[in-house]
Amino acid sequence: MLTLNAKDLSPASLQNYLSYAIAPRPICFASTINTKGEINLSPFSFFNLFSTNPPICVFSPARRVRDNTTKHTLDNVLEVKECVINIVNYDMVQQMSLASTEYAQGVNEFEKAGFTMLPSQLVKPPRVAESPVQLECVITQVIPLGTEHGAGNLVLAEIKLIHIKEEILDTEGKIDQQKIDLVARLGGDWYCRVTEENMFKVAKPLTTLGIGVNALPQAVRQSKVLTGNDLGMLGNVEQLPTANEIDAISAHPQVKLILDATIGDEHTRTQELHQLAQGFLAQNLVLDALKVVLL
Repeated sequence: MLTLNAKDLSPASLQNYLSYAIAPRPICFASTINTKGEINLSPFSFFNLFSTNPPICVFSPARRVRDNTTKHTLDNVLEVKECVINIVNYDMVQQMSLASTEYAQGVNEFEKAGFTMLPSQLVKPPRVAESPVQLECVITQVIPLGTEHGAGNLVLAEIKLIHIKEEILDTEGKIDQQKIDLVARLGGDWYCRVTEENMFKVAKPLTTLGIGVNALPQAVRQSKVLTGNDLGMLGNVEQLPTANEIDAISAHPQVKLILDATIGDEHTRTQELHQLAQGFLAQNLVLDALKVVLL
C-alpha cells in the first residue's frame, strides 16, 4: 500500500490525490452578487448538506492552488451574505462546467454559459431556471481554513426557500431519485451520473437491531465466497433463525440438489451453498441466505 505524508506533498499533488479518492462529490452551483449588483455563477464540489434543523449547506470556495487568489464567489458572499444553490443535473452539466471559467470580475456567467436568470423571492442573487432544485440561502458564517494556496473557506448557507420542478416529483409530492438525474464530481475531468441503472438500495440498520457480523459462525465470516457486503446483509437481521427453520431450508430444491451432490465433500458443499446464498442475497432474500449458510 502506498503511504503518503500530506506535509510532503505540494498543494497541487495533494489536491489530485484527494479529489480522486474522496468522490463522488455533489455540486454546489452557487449564484451570488456583490454590492455593485454584479452577478456571479460558479460551481463547487467541496459541498454538502450538514444540518436539517436549521437547514444548513456548506460549500468551500478554496483559494486557487495556482496563485493563491480568491474566487469571486467568496468575495461576493463576504459583501452580500446571500446565495442560491442550484442543484446540477445531467441536462446542464456541460453549461455548468463552462460557468467555472475564470472570467473577469463583473462578467455574468449566466450569460456566458447560456443559463436563464430567474428572480429569487427572498435573496438578491437570481436562480438558475434550468436547475431542478434551487435553494435560496442566507450566509450565516464564513470560516477561513488558512491563507495559503488551496486553503478552503467554509461558507455556511442556511436554506430559506426550496424551489423544486414538479416533473421530478413522485405521486406523493416527494423528489423521485430516479427522475432528478443528478451528476457528481470525481477527480480531474471526471464526473458520474446517477441513473436508475447504477442506483441500489441498502436497508438502514436503524430499522432493526442487527445481530452483527460477529454473531455469524467463523466459517461464514471467513468464507472464500461471501463478500464484505454479503456479510453486512447477513449481519443486519434481527435474530438468528431457529434450528427448525435452518433444517427446513434443506428441502428447498436448489439446496437439496447441492446437499445430494456433495455427500462426503464438505469443502465443495460449503462453497456451493455459499454461492447459492450469495444468489439469494442478490434477490434480497436475506433470511433464506442466512439459513443456507448456517446449514
